[in-house]
Amino acid sequence: MRQLWLTALTRLLAQAGFVAAAMGVLSFFLTRALPGDAAFRIAAARYGYDMVNADAAQAVRLELGLDKPAWQQLIGWLGDLLQLRLGNSLVTGEPVWGEIVHQLGATVHLSLVAWVLGVLLGVILGTLAALRGGWLARLIDTLCVVLRASPAFLIGVVLMLYIAVRLQWLPVAGHDEEGSIILPALTLALALCAGIAQVVQLKLRQVLQSDAFEYAQIKGLPLAAALWRHAAPAVALPTLAYAGVQLVLLMEGVVVVESLFAWPGIGHAMVHAVIARDVPMIQGTALVTALLFVLLNTVVDTAAKLLDPRQRHAQALGAHA
Repeated sequence: MRQLWLTALTRLLAQAGFVAAAMGVLSFFLTRALPGDAAFRIAAARYGYDMVNADAAQAVRLELGLDKPAWQQLIGWLGDLLQLRLGNSLVTGEPVWGEIVHQLGATVHLSLVAWVLGVLLGVILGTLAALRGGWLARLIDTLCVVLRASPAFLIGVVLMLYIAVRLQWLPVAGHDEEGSIILPALTLALALCAGIAQVVQLKLRQVLQSDAFEYAQIKGLPLAAALWRHAAPAVALPTLAYAGVQLVLLMEGVVVVESLFAWPGIGHAMVHAVIARDVPMIQGTALVTALLFVLLNTVVDTAAKLLDPRQRHAQALGAHA
């Protein structure tokens, strides 16, 4: 067990270092490749487009060192990164770390609510399809195909128009009103639950057709008890592995959904930073998002090994070889 955690920690640190350097350099050059004058965009974000002229843009350029060669700006940012500093926002002047911590909390809150809701919906739908079969299974399969083929923003727009605008059950967007998190979380959860439902249905059907499950029923074990003893352990591992990977991919949909519903998370902040050409904010949000991917991947892999004795045994053999 100790060896498992040490291996996971070593891999996490190595991947985090590589990802930090790669994302910093990549986001820097991609930002500089955007069309338009960065100094003018930053000045417009600070003072408004009506108040910006060439003199204001030049003042911003000199103040922020945007007139320096690109390699000097990049070395300066990498030097700050080695000291765990992300600099200050070019627009607000506030430390990037402070803004990201606030925004990341909102993103993690939304992602976890959506993930839990998606797992619950997926397990329920997959179990119903496997146990009932017939027209209900076909209906659930069709629904899963439609949801998996639909982009998150389309699901969000449909929910927004029907639930928020037509029925007026929930607020359209924002985060201040009660229930504001439900629509964005449900948007992400519907895209997630379709794949989980298919995984649960496939694995549960395999268990229901197995000799061990048939023997348990012959012995007189009730269906609920047989499902708990034989089906639950077999279904849990592939479901957890799939749901864990989808939690990582969920971060991609967060960028779109946060912008659609005006949710104050890191994805929404990244979009505004790109528009304003706020390079430290772009680099900071991209870096934190990438490191979050690495952390979640490591946690999912470690959890899978803890639940599956075969993976732990294989790792132990590899360590002693």
